Amino acid sequence: MQEHISTIRLKNKTYQPIEDYGVIGDLHTVALVGKNGAIDWCCIPRFDAPSVFGALLDVNKGGTFRISPAFDQTTSMGRRQMYLPETNILITRFLTADGVGEITDFMPIKQPGSRVHQHHIVREVKVVHGSLPFEMVCTPAFNYGRDSHTRSLSNHGVVFHSTSLSLGLTSTIPIEEDDDGGVRANFTLHANQRAYFVLESARDHDLEPQPLTSRQYEHAFQETMRYWQNWLSQCQYQGRWREMVQRSALVLKLLTYQPTGAIVAAPTTSLPETLGGTRNWDYRYTWLRDAAFSIYGLLILGFYQEAEAFMGWLDARCHELKDNGSLQPMYTINGGHDLHEITLDHLEGYRQSAPVRIGNGAYKQKQLDIYGELMDSIYIFNRHQDISYDLWHNLRHLLKWLGEHWQEPDEGIWEVRGGQQQFVHSRVMSWVAFDRAIRIARHRGLPAPLAEWSDISSRIYEEVMQNGWDEKTRSFVQYYGSDAIDASSLLMVLTKFTGPTDPRMQETIDRIQKELTSDSHVYRYNPTRAAADGLGSYEGTFSPCSFWLAETLARSGRLSEARLVLEKMLTYSNHLGLYAEEIGPTGEALGNFPQAFTHLSLISTCYNMDRALNGTLLR
Repeated sequence: MQEHISTIRLKNKTYQPIEDYGVIGDLHTVALVGKNGAIDWCCIPRFDAPSVFGALLDVNKGGTFRISPAFDQTTSMGRRQMYLPETNILITRFLTADGVGEITDFMPIKQPGSRVHQHHIVREVKVVHGSLPFEMVCTPAFNYGRDSHTRSLSNHGVVFHSTSLSLGLTSTIPIEEDDDGGVRANFTLHANQRAYFVLESARDHDLEPQPLTSRQYEHAFQETMRYWQNWLSQCQYQGRWREMVQRSALVLKLLTYQPTGAIVAAPTTSLPETLGGTRNWDYRYTWLRDAAFSIYGLLILGFYQEAEAFMGWLDARCHELKDNGSLQPMYTINGGHDLHEITLDHLEGYRQSAPVRIGNGAYKQKQLDIYGELMDSIYIFNRHQDISYDLWHNLRHLLKWLGEHWQEPDEGIWEVRGGQQQFVHSRVMSWVAFDRAIRIARHRGLPAPLAEWSDISSRIYEEVMQNGWDEKTRSFVQYYGSDAIDASSLLMVLTKFTGPTDPRMQETIDRIQKELTSDSHVYRYNPTRAAADGLGSYEGTFSPCSFWLAETLARSGRLSEARLVLEKMLTYSNHLGLYAEEIGPTGEALGNFPQAFTHLSLISTCYNMDRALNGTLLR
């Protein structure tokens, strides 16, 4: 039977907290799996493709793939999630008086040469003891819920067809159509009984659902488990926070797009930084700003292949400069330049936090700090492996552009949409760009206008110390002429612009703790005093800034303070060790999830805190 479906509505559904999700993936895309057994976010065939399950952004229209016990979950049972140790295989447990059930979710790693649109989500349902009734509901919503689809049932499953993508669901349990454009199944399992569900994607229409045998499942499970455990065995970190660092490494690998080596900032779009607010952005792209943290984090942990792959992606961006010789702040995961931003007005947004955006208009902004982050990442990588002359040639071209424009106002690290300013952080990172270029040239003997670069870096440094310092508040400020404090000042220490014990830096740290810090949580800035960001609303604390504070305090010799900040921050991950970009006033996760920047900052902080406590950290 084939039926045309144009409207999808899921009845009696509520939004789960952002922190109630785990993530699985195959190095091309991911799926977010909730404690309730629902896959509420998945984009196919890659991170920035349109969603096929998007209940995370509209519980009624977004689509979901849920397997859960068939009774009131909120009052009748406990729900737990865990990862199979040292893997990204997720286990969701349902604990009741009548029985204990488990769902094991994973995505087999895509092999080179496999079809671009072919992905698999494998779900095993079993009962450990007792008996449990289950309900399975699969209701896709193609192209963010904008495309209609047909469904064709067979003896072994169903195929959903849309104009651009097909999904096939196979099941060892009989399934039937429901009224929401999807399918459902109700079944009861007893101790040691299992059911298997496999969702497969394809562009063409030749999917033929075939149920998975227990032997086939076991093979796929073992192969996936071995892949993740073998990969993680490369990790060289053996310090005090090994579990958290390893989980962060596994997250970063999940957020890596294998064909190009790019790392997405987060696999989601439009999860709000303020519930009901408009700070909702698409993070499914790769920011140059994350580059230095990414290269550094991968290298110190021993993941050299990933660092080299990401460096290859950066190298390619430096070979395709704009006509004026500049770079843009972010690109698609395959290096695309167009991130045109639109709103999806038919979706209500997570907990009615509209607008839902796809694309990111900040790609058109002038953000001068990215040149420092780019050069810092290349400097770090060059200590591992020599960069090519061709790359060096293009870097000199970039630095020529920066030498002519570093004094201009820009949108800065926080990508403000309320007008350009002369941001101090942008000047600091411009200094970093020239400082690192000088170091590379001297180390390698590469041709460079060293006298010119040295003169520019000296001018930048003196200007920051004169115009970026406010004598009245005794701190570095956000932009020239203001008295607002900004947490990005902490990066002055981490980039070695200032020494950690410099009196100016110590006074700046003290002011950040006084005005921007709530317990261990650090806000980026106070929107009522800082440069207009074009939004006006408050937001949660920004987790990378909190980790920056801990590392800066450690480098300053304030180890007791530093360790307490770090230990408290580690309690604010979710139950699986995952972080969104921000933390709300009652500890809830806010913003896109999981966020690479936070996990990169965690790795750097734990690594250097460990060295400080061991007495081996060089300030």
